[in-house]
Amino acid sequence: AEERRLPLEKVEDFENLEGLGVSGLVGGRKIFVGSRRLMAREGLQSGTAQEEKARGAEALGMTVIFAGWEGKVRALLLFGDSLRPGVPEMIRSLHARGIATWLVSGDSRETTKAVACRCGIPRFRGETLPAEKAELIGSLQEKGQRVGMVGDGINDGPALARADVGIALGAGSDLIRGASHLTLLTPDPRRVPGVLELSAATVRTIRQNLFLSFLYNAVGIPLAVSGWLNPLVAVVAMFASSLTVTGNALRISRRGRF
Repeated sequence: AEERRLPLEKVEDFENLEGLGVSGLVGGRKIFVGSRRLMAREGLQSGTAQEEKARGAEALGMTVIFAGWEGKVRALLLFGDSLRPGVPEMIRSLHARGIATWLVSGDSRETTKAVACRCGIPRFRGETLPAEKAELIGSLQEKGQRVGMVGDGINDGPALARADVGIALGAGSDLIRGASHLTLLTPDPRRVPGVLELSAATVRTIRQNLFLSFLYNAVGIPLAVSGWLNPLVAVVAMFASSLTVTGNALRISRRGRF
């Protein structure tokens, strides 16, 4: 509008409709801009040509934003975005570990389906509000499944908090960082398998250290009680135990950046 030097009218009563879009008064008319679900809720009807154009764009994985007022959809905004590099590789890595994947999005069902096919994700759900994402995670947890959530937007906040492990991609907002259990400073999804590897290595090291500590105590305490262990040797053995555990834990740092 600025490039074409079109006049910009003042927006009044602006409202952010969570997971749906926005609304406001422009020139005395109530304007709604957002998802297909918002248009249906407000009774805004789209024409046949508009619907065909929207469906075609969604089938290509594009995001379609509707704008409407006075009972009709008046305009379509089409946003095409390339798939984030590394997503298919991440999904294949997760599947190789036996981890089932879902794509849950606020975009239309058709757009979500197209993106899920490109990513290799067999399960998907579109037109999902932030609260509904958290509900889906809760339903999976009730079935005894442990759920990890990877997200990068404000609408992912409730789901990140509800998941057993919430991973935020990129620095994002304070809300996302606060809701997640782990924040990756880079938005690269290929770091997610590295998180799983680091977690597994940490748990394995903890178990090894517990075994080494119990072994030292199981051997040293009976010898000390029976008088077979010199006090000086006992002190050295105690230091050796601590050094062994510390050295074993430091091996994790040699894994490099993930």
